[in-house]
Amino acid sequence: MSKGKLVVFTGCSGVGKGTIMKRLFELDKSVKLSVSCTTRQPREGEIDGVHYYFVTKSEFENLIKENGFLEYATYCDNYYGTPEKAVDEMLDKGYNVFLEIEVQGGLQVIKKRPDAVSIFIMPPSIEELENRLRGRGTEDEETIQKRLSCVDAEMKVASEYQYNIVNDEVDAAAQKILDIINK
Repeated sequence: MSKGKLVVFTGCSGVGKGTIMKRLFELDKSVKLSVSCTTRQPREGEIDGVHYYFVTKSEFENLIKENGFLEYATYCDNYYGTPEKAVDEMLDKGYNVFLEIEVQGGLQVIKKRPDAVSIFIMPPSIEELENRLRGRGTEDEETIQKRLSCVDAEMKVASEYQYNIVNDEVDAAAQKILDIINK
């Protein structure tokens, strides 16, 4: 059995990363999504080890000291991070492991793991990105504006990723990604 590929998968908020991932799962059983650690409390319906690994602050900080994360960050007073050991175990089993993470975390992983395949998902246009964010109906206007204000900075680092794929059609974008990881 050959080792799987580590895939850093990122893009602007609202670009359709989750939708593409769902399609990739349907198309290729070798695709797995990395499960992150967090110190926040589980939300209703979330399962430890499926949605996140829920850990205490001291457990998380011990993993930081042990260099146990591919990347980590603090958001809203909670830690979030990608545990390296769990990712490596899946890679050793031949799975292609996707890290669906934010742009800066992706850059941390690229630096730490130069063997990773890095993919940045681009919107067809800023107008379409705004339409998608509004169409989700999950955020208030202030949150939408905050997400849109980050787009320029996020798009500037797209060139640091090996592949930039425009998500103008989910099936086409998913197929391009599969072509890349199956090279």
